Amino acid sequence: MTTSDTHSAWPDLKPTALLVLADGTVFQGFGLGAEGHAVGEVCFNTAMTGYQEILTDPSYAGQLITFTFPHIGNVGANDEDIEALNAAATPGARGVILRAAITEPSNYRSAKHLDAWLKNRGIIGLSGIDTRAMTALIRGSGMPNAVIAHSPDGQFDVEALKKQAREWPGLVGMDLVPMVGSGQRFDWEETPWVWNEGYGRQSAPQFNVVAIDYGIKRNILRLLAGVGCKVTVVPATTPAEDILALKPDGVFLSNGPGDPAATGEYAVPVIKDVVASGLPTFGICLGHQMLGLALGGKTVKMHQGHHGANHPVKDLTTGKVEITSMNHGFALDKESLPGNVTQTHVSLFDGSNCGIALADKPVFSVQYHPEASPGPKDSHYLFQRFADLMRARKAA
Repeated sequence: MTTSDTHSAWPDLKPTALLVLADGTVFQGFGLGAEGHAVGEVCFNTAMTGYQEILTDPSYAGQLITFTFPHIGNVGANDEDIEALNAAATPGARGVILRAAITEPSNYRSAKHLDAWLKNRGIIGLSGIDTRAMTALIRGSGMPNAVIAHSPDGQFDVEALKKQAREWPGLVGMDLVPMVGSGQRFDWEETPWVWNEGYGRQSAPQFNVVAIDYGIKRNILRLLAGVGCKVTVVPATTPAEDILALKPDGVFLSNGPGDPAATGEYAVPVIKDVVASGLPTFGICLGHQMLGLALGGKTVKMHQGHHGANHPVKDLTTGKVEITSMNHGFALDKESLPGNVTQTHVSLFDGSNCGIALADKPVFSVQYHPEASPGPKDSHYLFQRFADLMRARKAA
């Protein structure tokens, strides 16, 4: 075969997916997952594993995830690694951006090809984009608003997509909790996964915990159950008097998506009443941010956010450094914290606040995800710290 014959045999691959930024920049790629289009904020995630947990984390609502690791999908998907409470629902990322096409899965836990799993969950994806360049763009210019579109015939109304991306208001001022939170109260008893055994059940609880659901992850609930908690999950709009009527030993403020100041319009008054009750209180992610607001602090939108399973954080109470999982685009302004609030954790990447505690009450929170999933287990001790506060209060 001649050189010209070889070239003529190469397929002329037509782009079947687009990423259209609000500034009009268009990236072409190859579609996967669901068809259609979705608008959101583009962020990048540096985790090398756990793509299924990341894509189903309700904190990613309203966002399009660029994975910096090039090989996504090679271990397939299963029914155990979903983080959203409703396994059949679509809370989580609106789209996914990959460097390489998804390969056939090779893992004993795989039950489905990632492409088919994305279709079933309504997540639009595209591959073939230089994700290193996209990451550099975000680091330089911040997280852009964009539309991701997938059409197998390669036909797009590019001008309409540009208009949609340009006119989307962005996450500032947006309350996304109603999209992802529970609509009714329920109890949780499942404990963490053990290799070759699966998940267990909490049968002898020592503490009664109420978890306010702003978009809570399953593994947070499992770790609470794992340290002896009977967990009652309540909707984000539950009044403080209803929470206190359940006579909890402690209250948990969950992770979630969107602007904490927007959700805080109805959540902060409840948190203030919970703190005033003297109950041990533990917050993560959005719960951390809104606790900070309830204590008198302010939140700010970050330039590129923190998303990954490899972020170093220093625990100022012990001097230890832990490698953490993070997923947030807003942060507490540490300069705004009042005198009775102590900064307990700090990011070693940029010095941003990663944890607070009240000096005179058993109340604390962290910005990162100590339950990991995916990620390291360095921060699991925080769940035991919460249990110790409840144990001390019961003994007093």
